[in-house]
Amino acid sequence: MDAFTIKDLENLTGIKAHTIRIWEQRYGFLNPQRTQTNIRYYSNSELKTVLNIALLNKYGYKISHIDRMSPIEMKEKILSLTQAQAQQERIVNDLIHCMVDLRMEDFETVLDNYIMARGVERTITQIIFPFLERIGMLWLTNHAILAQEHLVTNIIRQKLIIGIEGVSSHLSLNKTTLLFLPEGEHHELGLLFMYFLLKSRGVKVYYLGSNVH
Repeated sequence: MDAFTIKDLENLTGIKAHTIRIWEQRYGFLNPQRTQTNIRYYSNSELKTVLNIALLNKYGYKISHIDRMSPIEMKEKILSLTQAQAQQERIVNDLIHCMVDLRMEDFETVLDNYIMARGVERTITQIIFPFLERIGMLWLTNHAILAQEHLVTNIIRQKLIIGIEGVSSHLSLNKTTLLFLPEGEHHELGLLFMYFLLKSRGVKVYYLGSNVH
């Protein structure tokens, strides 16, 4: 996966295509290739560059200043961002980097570290949901290969199942819930997260899974 359209970059970074084109004209950090029909496409490396630049720009650095940074300096500046939201966005960017490079062990390590520091619930709401929202458009436009979709969703699913098995609650609401997805529905990450939330709050859950006839 090494050919992103300008629309892909817009979806993944939040930077408008018009702005990306201006950056190409004024600065040296983007050099897209073009198809035979003159359509721009960008490499994995350029996607990572725009993700990093968008993050630094959002949190106070001018593009002209960023353009003069070396890759090492840019990484140091990103790691030095202290705002909680900036740190969360950096981790989401790290997950995107791992996904496009098919570095699944690193993807899992990033998740494990955040779960250890913040717990499963915050990891899902602060990291996983924003990540899935940003890469969702790639899947809808077929610019993310199925292998990547299956790999990342399976890792997230495993973390949820481990979280469900390990969660306990001092509450007991004397309520029981049945969870399932109807026939034809296979994407169960949201349902698994609901299972985790209910169990952590003292609700007894029967989980039937996806594609229930």
